[in-house]
Amino acid sequence: MNLVIETIKNRRSIRRYLPLQINDEELSLIVEAGTWAPSGHNNQPWHFSVIQNKELIDMISDKTVALMKKYSVEWIRKMGEKEGYHIYYHAPAIIVISGKKNADSLLKPIADCSAAIENMLIAAESLNIGTCWIGFSGFFFAVATPEELKAIGVPEGYEALYSIALGYKDPAHKYGAPKRKEGVVTYIR
Repeated sequence: MNLVIETIKNRRSIRRYLPLQINDEELSLIVEAGTWAPSGHNNQPWHFSVIQNKELIDMISDKTVALMKKYSVEWIRKMGEKEGYHIYYHAPAIIVISGKKNADSLLKPIADCSAAIENMLIAAESLNIGTCWIGFSGFFFAVATPEELKAIGVPEGYEALYSIALGYKDPAHKYGAPKRKEGVVTYIR
């Protein structure tokens, strides 16, 4: 099988990490893969904040969990109420992905940033590094003060969209593939 296709099929959302920090060379390769994503009109509207500071990662998680506990959707509220729940699963590193604010509604930074995220997820898998795309961080991003956004590396004129948890996979855990849904493709010839 083609190596790229195999890597895509092997990638999983990893929620158990070893406490070791990712080495700088691997981390740089992962972030660089994000910069090679396609973007509308080659706009490249992304910014990546690589955070390896445990206190900062925990602060984002703690504030997010507090917001989740008050949320109106029951399953989200219950996740926030779980004892010891950490949105990053105690990963040693995260990447916050921010998109350039744009008045032109035809250019969609969220789509471009999502393509960059997928590139980083696949690059990490190719290096046997676990990742998990974290949407819950949006709770924190929505209410964060300008000082908090600056502290997590979000530049002026950008909006924090998503984040990724990264770390070496815990080998004691088995990561099986969920069954793929059927009937999701239509060919018109």
